[in-house]
Amino acid sequence: MSSTAHAASPSHGADDGVPRRDFLALVAVAGAAVGTGAIAWPFIDSMNPAADTLAAGEPIDVDISKIAPGQQIVVVWRGKPILIVRRTPEALQTLQDPKLVGILSDPDSKVLQQPDYANNWHRSVNPEYAVMVGICTHLGCVPVFYPNPSATDPQPNWPGGYLCPCHGSKYDLAGRVYSGVPAPYNLPVPPYKMASAKTVRIGENPEGSTFDLNDIVQI
Repeated sequence: MSSTAHAASPSHGADDGVPRRDFLALVAVAGAAVGTGAIAWPFIDSMNPAADTLAAGEPIDVDISKIAPGQQIVVVWRGKPILIVRRTPEALQTLQDPKLVGILSDPDSKVLQQPDYANNWHRSVNPEYAVMVGICTHLGCVPVFYPNPSATDPQPNWPGGYLCPCHGSKYDLAGRVYSGVPAPYNLPVPPYKMASAKTVRIGENPEGSTFDLNDIVQI
């Protein structure tokens, strides 16, 4: 797959772009499969925007037609890694499992970390596709994608989701943070819309919404 890099002015409470150590960690993780049967994080290269577009932080279109079920891709918008995951039917069932919901810190997304149109159990416009900012809400590290349930890896009784390699914060496949970990909030959801059945437009809301990434509590 290819990679789109996109930069603009920083969001509230965040540095301009991704810290160097975290971006290097993102690149390192993108090159390797993680967990049993996991698919690596490819970057999208075919849609590199012009320099003026990069500077303006304008919306970017991402082709999601080739993302396989269970796969994640990473693009960059406004200097931040944006995670796009195609969730399997099994993963969507897990997100609603009372056993998982009961160990999450904010399962109902009461803290403003997402637009109103993603304030639902799957935290997205389309349940099949998650779109999140890949920056841990603890200290800004890049969480690692472990999509496949496992009895032992990366932790016992892993249901699938994200594990921050820095201090062990955990998130499910909707970016909802677990209780009892250092990260205080769910992963942010950026403004975005489904421009078509095969295209996600990051940086532009559906009609009627004025959500901006500056509106959230923390990134």
